[in-house]
Amino acid sequence: MRVLKSFLITGLIATAIVGCKSVSSIPVPKGVDNTVVISAKKVPLTKDEKKSWGHADLATDTIPGMSLAKAYQFLAGKKGVEVVVGVVDSGTDLKHQDLKANAWVNKKEIPNNGKDDDKNGYVDDINGWNFLGAIYKENYESDRILMNPKLVDDATYKEIKAAFDKKVASAKTNKSRFNQMLQGVEFADKTIATYLKKKDYTKDDVAAIKTEDANLKQSVNIAMQMYGFGLTSLSQAINEIKKEIKKADDLVSGKTLKTDYRKELGDDANDFSTKFYGDNKSGHTTKDEAHGTHVSGIIGAIRNNNVGMNGVANNVKIMAVRAVPDGDEYDKDVALAIRYAVDNGAKVINTSFGKAYSPHKQWVWDAIKYAAEKDVLIVNAAGNDAKDIDVEKTYPNDSKDLKTEIADNVITIGASTYNYNEKLPASFTNYGKLNVDIFAPGYQIYSTTPEDEYQYFSGTSMAAPSTAGVAALIRSYYPKLSASQVKHILMNSGTKINIDVTKPGSASRANPKGIKVPFAKLSVTGRVVNAYNALKMAEKMVNGK
Repeated sequence: MRVLKSFLITGLIATAIVGCKSVSSIPVPKGVDNTVVISAKKVPLTKDEKKSWGHADLATDTIPGMSLAKAYQFLAGKKGVEVVVGVVDSGTDLKHQDLKANAWVNKKEIPNNGKDDDKNGYVDDINGWNFLGAIYKENYESDRILMNPKLVDDATYKEIKAAFDKKVASAKTNKSRFNQMLQGVEFADKTIATYLKKKDYTKDDVAAIKTEDANLKQSVNIAMQMYGFGLTSLSQAINEIKKEIKKADDLVSGKTLKTDYRKELGDDANDFSTKFYGDNKSGHTTKDEAHGTHVSGIIGAIRNNNVGMNGVANNVKIMAVRAVPDGDEYDKDVALAIRYAVDNGAKVINTSFGKAYSPHKQWVWDAIKYAAEKDVLIVNAAGNDAKDIDVEKTYPNDSKDLKTEIADNVITIGASTYNYNEKLPASFTNYGKLNVDIFAPGYQIYSTTPEDEYQYFSGTSMAAPSTAGVAALIRSYYPKLSASQVKHILMNSGTKINIDVTKPGSASRANPKGIKVPFAKLSVTGRVVNAYNALKMAEKMVNGK
């Protein structure tokens, strides 16, 4: 069992806050049985419910969200302090209409004067820092290891090489399959658009089609299959299939082992002595690089402005730290990004990324411990491989042996859906009774994307910022609570789930219903984050009521 996690969840200890008087002598209340006994929602979500389901309340809305409306009712009349949340991710469009008012601004720096006014080593870092420069695409870590075997031991290299050879063989088969799929989806898109006489049609439009025409019927079936994969349109499906074809081409041709994307950055990713590289363009993004903007909107899109959607937290400022490319992030960039966010005032850091190998994992662990020393909470996505991360390692993590935590300031989040039934855990989410702390909404989440747009994304990448937003609320209204205390409040106050669910990744053609397990077996707590309960628990800790 994980030593710190299993012990501290009982609330017997809490670390001291750095920089102000703490309430560390007051134990975190134990997890309460706040199970909601209610039937699953029988009717589909409305359009408005789909856009904000993660904020819903299970008891009143029959949707297993985070009870955000109740949370803000509880906060009525209370004053909070501003909290900076560091978003270590891809570029974040902080000029977005729903984000710009909540962009963090480094007041110690004079904009665009070409000088390092605050002497932190980063010139003109007004809204954050970009450790990637103009890089968007990157290799996977396993490919970088194949190009530089000295990064790992012989056993790890052989494991990666065998997996790569198998992947190349599969790519040859998949390329043909994806090409056939692309032809089918393109045909379906054209057929449906012609029938409906519009290009921008919805899932409801397709579902309403009644026809005996063989081509149209086949097209409808293809479209519904794509929607079933979580895709929102056939144009999105076409783009995703083309990406898979490109990946297969790169594998088969050997291109993935020939390209050094980092060369143009002029930095050695294996040398931690050089720390100041990249540029100040932390919003350096394209429409295709939407991840960081989407994550930021979940946390802190401007609330109640009648535009787009509401972020979870008010009193929040988003610090954009660009360190995650299209491919695997470098350990060096991650470690320095965490340190940058800590040194520049972030009290919560969101890390919605992950990979299977980490040659310089110690650099990241040291950065996590540094954040713990400075009382900063890190909210980490569990990953989207539908695997048990008590058994299979994923990075970044907070444990060298998958049992004992290196510090008590990291909370790892699995993704839940709006289904209060066996489909509650997202089919893609990683899980682990020791290494996933709690679940949060991460399926079909509506949020900001570059150039004033909005989209639905799914992933533990969305569940982490949902939780980070709640953490920011707690740190805003109860600033004396430490990072460790906030972590355990989130864990102990979540809605307890006492139902059997489909274990992620267990469904197959032979067993389409998958394997049923108690939801409690998928995480440390068996809970879903609940903002209202968390704030009530924080209030009790601080004020005794």
